[in-house]
Amino acid sequence: MPTTTVREILSASAWSALAAAHAARADALTAVWRAAHERGEKHAIEDFLFTYYPTRPGQLRRWHPGPGVVVLSPDPAGRVPDDVARAAYAERTSWRWYRKTTVEVGGRPRAGVVLDTAALLAERGPTLEHVRTLLANTAGRPARLGCFGLHEWAMVYRDRERGRDQRHPLPLRLGHAGTDAVVEAHPITCTHFDAFRFFTPEARGLNRLQPTRESQPAMEQPGCLHATMDLYKWATKLAPAVPGDLLLDCFELARDVRHVDMRASPYDVSSYGEEAVAIETPAGRAEYVRHQRAFAERGQALRARLLATVDALLTDEPVAGAAAAAAAAAEQAPAVVPA
Repeated sequence: MPTTTVREILSASAWSALAAAHAARADALTAVWRAAHERGEKHAIEDFLFTYYPTRPGQLRRWHPGPGVVVLSPDPAGRVPDDVARAAYAERTSWRWYRKTTVEVGGRPRAGVVLDTAALLAERGPTLEHVRTLLANTAGRPARLGCFGLHEWAMVYRDRERGRDQRHPLPLRLGHAGTDAVVEAHPITCTHFDAFRFFTPEARGLNRLQPTRESQPAMEQPGCLHATMDLYKWATKLAPAVPGDLLLDCFELARDVRHVDMRASPYDVSSYGEEAVAIETPAGRAEYVRHQRAFAERGQALRARLLATVDALLTDEPVAGAAAAAAAAAEQAPAVVPA
């Protein structure tokens, strides 16, 4: 079992500033959803980020430094006591998967807190290995950019005639018949099981692929918008080992993808001030691919950083090598393949 290698020591003033900046950024990223929630309203676009992904805004505000980073207690010899920092440090000592430690700073011992990697691995080792396998497999594949977001359309295909309720309380932009016609006129090539499992029974047979939970590590690919959003899920699965900036980067990407995912869906999202990506037209499909390509590039960069974090936990080695290896795998794969 690897032990924790101390890679960085942060003073109370340094980590307090990082934690405060992290909380402010989290608040900004969740402001739209929180405002709707406080009004008692549903948000058909952003609710997904807090229902399908069960992390709450308060959890997002919690900053973690990552493996091997010791956060020091406020210096009792300091001339200006910082009651806020002392309270924050005291709270941090009680967090799960952290342990108290002592390090030498300036020739004298100082109390601190560090992630307990041994305890984390003992309890969540198989999960970490699974996440690593999925991330590494996906990073090494080309991005498929020809699905045009039809997964959302397949989730409501022929739902009215079966008396099923729509997944979202929004009108269909083309109506029921128009939505069904789009599904029937375009090939469906969904690779993502957690999207495919919500297809209506009538739509499942139309998908050229039949993903399963078991085949997920063999089918996940970086062009898929849902696989890109799921980087946020994997970041939360790796918590508290994921550094705060990486967690929020993954959340921000998931939020951006979610907005495009709904703009390209059959739903009319104009009530949220959003303009449709009309994938039933050539111009709309071209626009979707542009978004998809940009999201895939952002996702591959975050995937490499998540892989580096997992490898730091599993091997207790510097993270630079892991990030470089993931980036190299992504570069070796073709950028795009036909749908």
